Amino acid sequence: MSETAHIPQLRFPEFSGGWEENKLGDIATFSKGKGISKSDIDDDGQLECIRYGELYTTYNEIIKDIHSRANIAKDDTNLSKSGDVIIPASGETAIDIATASCVLKDGVAIGGDLNIIRSDVDGVFNAYYLNNKHKHSIARLSQGSSVIHLYPKHLEILKLNLPTKPEQQKIAAFLTAVDNKIEQLSKKQELLGEYKKGLMQQIFSQATRFKADDDSEFPDWEERVLGDYLAHKSKKNKNNEVDLVLSVSNKKGFITQDEQFDGYQVASKDLTNYKIVEKGEYAYNPSRINVGSIARLKNNTIGIVSPMYVVFKLKNLDSIFFDNLYQTHLFKHLIKVGCSGSVRDSLNFNDMADFVFSFPSLEEQAKIANFLSSIDNKIEQVGKQLDESKQFKKALLQQMFV
Repeated sequence: MSETAHIPQLRFPEFSGGWEENKLGDIATFSKGKGISKSDIDDDGQLECIRYGELYTTYNEIIKDIHSRANIAKDDTNLSKSGDVIIPASGETAIDIATASCVLKDGVAIGGDLNIIRSDVDGVFNAYYLNNKHKHSIARLSQGSSVIHLYPKHLEILKLNLPTKPEQQKIAAFLTAVDNKIEQLSKKQELLGEYKKGLMQQIFSQATRFKADDDSEFPDWEERVLGDYLAHKSKKNKNNEVDLVLSVSNKKGFITQDEQFDGYQVASKDLTNYKIVEKGEYAYNPSRINVGSIARLKNNTIGIVSPMYVVFKLKNLDSIFFDNLYQTHLFKHLIKVGCSGSVRDSLNFNDMADFVFSFPSLEEQAKIANFLSSIDNKIEQVGKQLDESKQFKKALLQQMFV
């Protein structure tokens, strides 16, 4: 080991001096996991186990709670020691294979196609370090074309800059606390979403009803076709007066073409045939309604969408009430039914207009809209906190390692 002037930008005040440069092969031993088949997996299996695919789908840098068990003998597998770091030995792309996780438990069966790194370096620190500062370095070491491989001989030559063990542990504990906060916020966001789904089921099935401000009952809901509340629009951009090209995405609603295609322009130069959509109006792609979404234009005054899009506006229907209506299971079921008879699996405006629902009065719609909006606001607040925490972690990872 040779000490060089490797000093991180961000550091705890009680530590000083340069981090030491090491070759991973000089400070670690390497082994491989052994295959665990699907038939071995059993909820009541005798051994906890980690399988290759779970590094991508289930775990992050720290593996504390094991999600799978298997019926295999200890002698037929390679068991973990707390602090081991595991990295895939093969994958589809070089950058995907560079995924490091620390197992914080003894005696866990490590599945096949996984590299096991064992050293005196704090495992949690090492996982964060390898998975972030050295992600691209590991990717460059891997080999292959159709299938990418990463062997111990590749990892052995990786150069690491390491602080003292106490500093490793301090960094590991701090980043773990940040990840715990992110996990808590993610869970809170998920629970709020599930809570809202349950309430929507109660509201739109009329199991839960609202009352007027004077505590009087609202009228019974009236069964009508959706077309009674919609007005189809097909205004074209004839004079090319609008140049903001929009699309509808599944998660974000209306997005610009730049957002959808990473700055690449796919719309034709002649936009005269594109349809105009104004603030408060709705649009959807009829041929992608099952994977896409209906969206209301909120953040722009005016824009244009592809000629294939359906554009419409509401009449005598609360927009927030409708925003929630088209997220219900019944609405999605009717979309599937409406698309099933189409050769191109699309949903035109007239098909949607024939959907039958029960509708409350405008006054009760407003009550429902305000109530559900209050939950949406809470979900949005948690979402912002989650994004801020993720950005904070990203900044830390860029500055705490060298």
